[in-house]
Amino acid sequence: METLTSPQQQSSGPITRGCQWFKALPNKFCDKTMEIVRKTKKLGQDDPRRIVHSLKVGLALTLVSLFYYFKPLYDGFGDSAMWAVLTVVVVLEFSVGATLGKGFNRMLATFVAGGLGVGAHCLATLAGRKGEPILIATFVFIIAVIMTFMRFFPKMKARYDYGLLIFILTFCLVSVSGYRDDQVLKMAHERFSTILVGSCASLIVCICVCPVWIGEDLHNSVATNMEKLGNFFQAFGDEYFEVSEEHDQSSENNKSYLQGYRSVLTSKSSEETMANFARWEPGHGPFGYRHPWKMHLKIGNLTRGCAYKVEALNNYLNCKIQTPVELRGKIQGQCKRVSLECSRALKEMASTFRKMVRTRSAIVHIDSSKEAAEELKTLLRTNLWEEADLLEIIPAASVASLLLEIIECIEKISEAVNELAKAAAFRNGNATVLPEQPDSIHQGEVQNDSNTAMPVPHVAIIVAE
Repeated sequence: METLTSPQQQSSGPITRGCQWFKALPNKFCDKTMEIVRKTKKLGQDDPRRIVHSLKVGLALTLVSLFYYFKPLYDGFGDSAMWAVLTVVVVLEFSVGATLGKGFNRMLATFVAGGLGVGAHCLATLAGRKGEPILIATFVFIIAVIMTFMRFFPKMKARYDYGLLIFILTFCLVSVSGYRDDQVLKMAHERFSTILVGSCASLIVCICVCPVWIGEDLHNSVATNMEKLGNFFQAFGDEYFEVSEEHDQSSENNKSYLQGYRSVLTSKSSEETMANFARWEPGHGPFGYRHPWKMHLKIGNLTRGCAYKVEALNNYLNCKIQTPVELRGKIQGQCKRVSLECSRALKEMASTFRKMVRTRSAIVHIDSSKEAAEELKTLLRTNLWEEADLLEIIPAASVASLLLEIIECIEKISEAVNELAKAAAFRNGNATVLPEQPDSIHQGEVQNDSNTAMPVPHVAIIVAE
């Protein structure tokens, strides 16, 4: 039976809801404030350099604002001093490379475009008062067309796109303003001087106060991507062959390792941006002048190529059609060994690459993975699954095939790392271990039983000075 509501109750409904909303408003405001505080705290904890950069921007703006506060400085620049403040806001970036690139582009473009603008104004005045606007408009059209078309060149867009935009802007401001203002030379001089001051202030603060080198970020990013792939292979064998059935802490770590590779797939644009900015940076720390940053991009591309195969490999973990466990067990030993050796090779390369050390320790793991791959190939050529269903065999065979292809990818990454090590003059490692029987070394222990007649494996240690 339906209950009837009176007109008074119906009319009081919106009022009641409004009162409840106003009563809950302070709590909602507090919750929203706490959420913002938590996000701000997390943002600063993730990268404390962001807080430092904010302080650096405030310091640089304070310094250039002195041109407005002190009359002697203001008399030298006048209202054009505001260009110094605007330059700091635009030029001062998070890293040294980005700041150097923007500062150089802005100063060079302002200087060249200002000179051309003054020249265009002088030529236009020779045509008389009637021909002057026509010539200025013609010059503006030609410069705008040429500079805009140059922005489509990939190399120009990557390194000088900002400078080309400033070139067009400065040329138009100087040449067009000269039609109404006779002191065009003074205007160009003041504009260039203030931009020079703003750019120099930005560079000094960025380099001298807790500098952030984008080249180091690129170097560490490439190494981290290799580590993520190594973590995936470390967890893949146990996950695919269902070795560990307990949902403990190690199982949770395996799941995080299996998902970490996905960020590698989307790292291309960020690495290219970092490489472009890194070329502007001077030699610093272990990164000398004209460091081969392009080789970092090559290693990054090879790592992403391996990550795409890892993506295909990961799809078989959740595939609807799965090979039965007893059938997978026939290739379990070889596949797990390949996966484990690939993990060790990638982690070893990431560690030595990050430390900029030249060793051959990763080659040992690659050779060991090749040995396991040959055993796996021999096993696949036999009548291993002659009585099994073909649809059940395909997933496991595809996994084995992908693991074999991944070994080639890792070998290419190793060659690229060695090529970079030679070009960038990485220092030699302290020791290189070349075991005759990799299985003993990889397990981290060598069995020595005096009661057995088995000889202890010999290990050759080469110390590099």
